[in-house]
Amino acid sequence: MTQQHFAILLGGAVEPTDRLRAQLAGCRTIAADGGMRHALALGLTPELWVGDFDSTDQTLINEWPQVVRQPYPAAKNETDGEIAVGEAKARGATSLTLVGALGGERTDHALAHLLMSLRLAEDGWSVMLTSGTEEAYPILPGQHTIDLPDGSLFSVPGLTALDALTLGNVGYPLTRFDLAFGSSRTISNIARGPVRVSLDAGRAVLLARPHDFSGH
Repeated sequence: MTQQHFAILLGGAVEPTDRLRAQLAGCRTIAADGGMRHALALGLTPELWVGDFDSTDQTLINEWPQVVRQPYPAAKNETDGEIAVGEAKARGATSLTLVGALGGERTDHALAHLLMSLRLAEDGWSVMLTSGTEEAYPILPGQHTIDLPDGSLFSVPGLTALDALTLGNVGYPLTRFDLAFGSSRTISNIARGPVRVSLDAGRAVLLARPHDFSGH
């Protein structure tokens, strides 16, 4: 299958770092409502712009007349971001980067994005969430390698109890550790390059700060 990488531009805060631009190189793009405001700084031109447009002013619409807009009513059963993800999947997406999925003023949206990423990963999609300064990766049972800079901070909060969690190539390794639900044991670790994670059972996210080396 041809790999199709899609960026989904969401409404949360974004810092257009060099790392983020490199991660988005060659991707196709769909904007969700006010997420379009990130397109210019990231050098992206979306092929589709979806949403109820309650977070978009006319000035932004005027700046992107060439982008096809697909409007939805405000009273709907999905967020604009979930609609955008659905459109990417329909276009053959195999991997998704949700840009603007973390932080900002809407914690409810950020939490929904994290949970959605786990569902997408369960269904076979490769997915990463980012604000440019922070990244999130869904962690399901199995083995994972997360490419992080040497010395950068990360955490692995469990969204359930975790069975036999192993963290390798890190400052504070764990080997087949059973993490109780709600435990802070896996908060604030240090990457020593790509982080190796394995898990027998449970659901978690790896939250990384690739530009934060304060753990030294």
